[in-house]
Amino acid sequence: MKISTILRPEAVKVITSATSKKRLLHDLGELAASVYKINAATAVEALIERETLGPTGVGHGVALPHARIPGLDAVQGAFILLEKPIDFDAVDRAPVDIIFALFAPENAGVEHLKALALVSRTLREPSVCTKLRANTDPVTLYTILTEAQTVQAA
Repeated sequence: MKISTILRPEAVKVITSATSKKRLLHDLGELAASVYKINAATAVEALIERETLGPTGVGHGVALPHARIPGLDAVQGAFILLEKPIDFDAVDRAPVDIIFALFAPENAGVEHLKALALVSRTLREPSVCTKLRANTDPVTLYTILTEAQTVQAA
């Protein structure tokens, strides 16, 4: 599995100001709706429900919100870079500015886990996060995300 198979270039966005975690989850739902034709309300509700199980802020300014969506036939991703970090109830209590959300079919057990592991490995790499934070062009961000994996595999 490659990031390019779960993330479309148009699903990468930079947001200059997010006011809260809840607002950010709404932004992710809207992005998923516009790019993948997922019902925005369903996506937001699923993301919020998943957050109640435990925060998806994994530390070092990174969050990996994810949810299962009825009717979806493949794992899809959405990436947001925030210009100003926000509180996301992360495990290290640090504010978050790199968010990679995953939307998976209801019955996508292994594929969902593989996608989550792939994104987690990629964003655990400090050099990748540094490059992402240094850029605000969505095309460049997509390139960094999709090329990071190629470099790691070599």
